[in-house]
Amino acid sequence: MSLTANWSYPTAIRFGAGRISEIADACTTAGISKPLLITDRGLADMDITSKTLDLLDAAGLGRAIFADVDPNPNEKNAEAGVRAFKDGGHDGVVAFGGGSGLDLGKLVAFLAGQTRPLWDFEDIGDWWTRADADAIAPIVAVPTTAGTGSEVGRASVITNSETEEKKIIFHPKFLPTVVICDPELTVGMPKFITAGTGLDAFAHCVEAFSSPHYHPMSQGMALEGMRLVKDYLPRAYDDGNDLEARAHMMSAAAMGATAFQKGLGAIHALSHPIGAIYHTHHGTTNAVCMPAVLQFNKSAISDRFDMAANYLGIAGGFDGFCAFVDDLNARMGIPKTLTDLGIADLDFDRVVAGALSDPSTGGNPIEMTAENTRELLLKIA
Repeated sequence: MSLTANWSYPTAIRFGAGRISEIADACTTAGISKPLLITDRGLADMDITSKTLDLLDAAGLGRAIFADVDPNPNEKNAEAGVRAFKDGGHDGVVAFGGGSGLDLGKLVAFLAGQTRPLWDFEDIGDWWTRADADAIAPIVAVPTTAGTGSEVGRASVITNSETEEKKIIFHPKFLPTVVICDPELTVGMPKFITAGTGLDAFAHCVEAFSSPHYHPMSQGMALEGMRLVKDYLPRAYDDGNDLEARAHMMSAAAMGATAFQKGLGAIHALSHPIGAIYHTHHGTTNAVCMPAVLQFNKSAISDRFDMAANYLGIAGGFDGFCAFVDDLNARMGIPKTLTDLGIADLDFDRVVAGALSDPSTGGNPIEMTAENTRELLLKIA
């Protein structure tokens, strides 16, 4: 079976090994003649980035890059990126990288034409309608990890560096016009990034599948996304050059991010404030939180995970699924607790308050309260 295809859901996706060669054509399709490639510092000097810039340059589109992006991007990164976009006279963004580069790239394309400040567009109610939709620059997204799925997302997660809170900035036009999913770009990922990003994709699928909201399309996508992670993350982890495994994990990442239109839950509600305060890797933090959250939600989700386990070929229903998660985390070298993750002095009050104010709480199947969220956090600490 050829793992090359063109998809039009949820946007135009060019999927397959080597398709980064189409980056210039993707920009032309999106209406971009002078792109700014936005990525993170770690990718700025890597071969995959320089080769992408070479392709843009050879097509007469320039080779402009902005890489002043933190692992948890913040409003200072956004301000600097918008300045680079405007000063360079750019008309679109190539968002390139993992979640940080993709989120910041999308945000710069959004903010460059707006007159309101960033936090006026937080994902609260209909605040997104405050934006001038016609002033949003087109985006081409190129993921280089298989985890966040931000390449098919309609939002960016941005840290407020003053309050140390992660905020979600949403607009439908954050969704890139064209996505290039080239699994060859993920071949160089180290094991801990392969694990953390892959388990981020898994967390997206698990939480979407757990959410009580009605969205059958997302439910089906979340279930198949879990299967792809189960079958192919261990292979990608063991052999980073296994291109078939890398391809299926890239699909799982996009599926997870599409599926969580149905909702996220306590895993993300906890990992967002933890990551904002303690600067932990997002996907790894999700993985640490997942086993306890599954037990927290057991009374509401055990029946559906009995069904999921059967589909996934896991014996023992819900309990068997939880045992599988424990084993997968251990196999990937995931710490068992936040202490093991490197957080020595957890501020329970602050993390609980952050979790309860996070938009992800609304998708958790068990209502999160100050009391039960603190009890949950104690089990993870």
